[in-house]
Amino acid sequence: MLDAIRISASVQTPYVRRPSAGTTTPDVLAQAAQAALAEAGLSRSHIDGLGVASFTLAPDRAIDLAVKLGLDVTWIMDSGLGGASGVDMLQHAVAAVRNGDAQRILLVGGDVFTDESFTRLVREYNDAMSQDYGDIQGFGPNVMFALITQLQMNRFGLDRNTYGRLVIRQREGAANNPGAVYREPLTMHEYMDAPVVADPLTILDCVPVVSGACAVIVELDDYRGARNSDDKPAVVIRGLAAHHNADRHTGSGLKTGLNSAISALWERTGWAQRDVTVLALYDDYPAVVIAQLVDAGFLRPDHVASDLGALLDSGVDLNSSGGMLSAGQCGAGAGLHFVVDAVTALRSRDVGSKAVATGYGMVASRYGACSNAVALERVR
Repeated sequence: MLDAIRISASVQTPYVRRPSAGTTTPDVLAQAAQAALAEAGLSRSHIDGLGVASFTLAPDRAIDLAVKLGLDVTWIMDSGLGGASGVDMLQHAVAAVRNGDAQRILLVGGDVFTDESFTRLVREYNDAMSQDYGDIQGFGPNVMFALITQLQMNRFGLDRNTYGRLVIRQREGAANNPGAVYREPLTMHEYMDAPVVADPLTILDCVPVVSGACAVIVELDDYRGARNSDDKPAVVIRGLAAHHNADRHTGSGLKTGLNSAISALWERTGWAQRDVTVLALYDDYPAVVIAQLVDAGFLRPDHVASDLGALLDSGVDLNSSGGMLSAGQCGAGAGLHFVVDAVTALRSRDVGSKAVATGYGMVASRYGACSNAVALERVR
């Protein structure tokens, strides 16, 4: 029955660096929800499940958003997994549809940030940030991932050119994403010459914080109801897998939980790396993309730089929305960003029929503790 569950709508609102005065988190979540309903040709009455991921919706929760959106639902969830929240909500939504707890589930994620609210989020993210590192001036995610990037460069023999090729490729994809905040072409000279934030990371290696939201609708593929007239190709969910706190936080951060979760995904789908032509990989830093590509078997540990070059030169569609590095990171909506990226690629471009989208997030001490992935296929 898993094969009969589809994503019938998949949308991203325009991301913005500075939201208009008075813009609220419920505003952008509602905008994404309404766009998803319009794309699927549905009304609010067709939705009986709601999942929400947001940092700045607080003190409200999913039920408060349901009230504001005028939804009456039989299934509801809040996801607190940050960049892994999109696939997390999908995992639970698929189970709910399979169990008959809901027929159509709307999943939304996003945030609205001011300078003050984002600073507060980082400072009070969890106990590790507030207690372990709170007194270290200037410490934060950029420093953490600068250290991981240094380790990765030493382990795999990489230089900044390797990361630059990845960032430049994703910027090329952003040109086709009207919701991305950075769409202009990027040269290797510009990448190399960018201001350093935390050595070896420059401003172009650090994800831009934006306000915005993403949404998808999950339902049975054979469910009959209202539809739009676009007749978009159907995209179904073939498998999901997750592994959180995979190394119990005793490792270096060079491996993610995807290292073990991907084996389960291949087993559940019967796919192999060669079958996948669309990759939408969580990318708050380039090192995280490379770590996932190694974990998922797309790059060999002893040939990372050459294999990455071959991958970028192949027909594989990698983070074609620009990834978050060019499109922007809309807080907890980051998890759904890559699901939207993959579905959009499968529906709108001649890129093959099989995609993998990943989630990664929730720095618990030194690196992300949560990893998951979903396999998606265009079936008609």
